[in-house]
Amino acid sequence: MSAPYTVRVAADPAEREACFAVRQDVFVAEQGVPQDIEYDAFDATAVHLLAIGEDGVPLGTGRLLYGEAAAGKTGQDASVGSLGRLAVTRRARGLGVGAALVRAVEDAGRDLGLTAVDLHAQTQALGFYERLGYTAYGPEFQDAGIAHRAMRRPLGPA
Repeated sequence: MSAPYTVRVAADPAEREACFAVRQDVFVAEQGVPQDIEYDAFDATAVHLLAIGEDGVPLGTGRLLYGEAAAGKTGQDASVGSLGRLAVTRRARGLGVGAALVRAVEDAGRDLGLTAVDLHAQTQALGFYERLGYTAYGPEFQDAGIAHRAMRRPLGPA
């Protein structure tokens, strides 16, 4: 049985806007992240992933920074990507959308020749990322008033 959604790279402006709409709903409206810090200069060059339901409604999004953008964000070399802005709408939680988005980000990273993916996980989501093979490192820190930890997963073959 296939999933009741598809995940793909947001290839056109309308799909990118759908990604931003999911982020607006989840981060700004639901979690109270200030809108002026939710969107940043990295959005222009990031790879944006979009999960869409069978009915055409956007269900989730995530982005991958790579190259110089990721190196500046993670403090690592340019072979390490940065997964960020992973968001799943309330109606899609529990359907596997988040895990599918993470795997799609990793696949995009492999396609770009990346060796690992870093992310900044909200501490309440650590278990989710650990189940997907990510390992936390470094101290807890605040981002937009929410506790986070840095995490990493090496990228081997798919």
